[in-house]
Amino acid sequence: MKGLLWLGKVLALLFWAVVATNLVTPFVAPFHLAINLGGAALLLLHVLEALTCKARLADRVLILALGAFHLQSIPTPTVREIEHA
Repeated sequence: MKGLLWLGKVLALLFWAVVATNLVTPFVAPFHLAINLGGAALLLLHVLEALTCKARLADRVLILALGAFHLQSIPTPTVREIEHA
């Protein structure tokens, strides 16, 4: 499972690198719009994930970049931590 999460994180970062490259030097006609729309939709989804997650600020920033791949790697709170809050 850890290997799949790691692979997903790498692919998510690769996708953001493609989106950033497309913003600097746009790709050919039909692809630049599709990449921009896909990046905007994914960013919106990651913002919604970060807003619903009650994690630390550093975790929220990583959720913006990696989405559910980082969300799955955040440990769940123990019963003692929940009772303390």
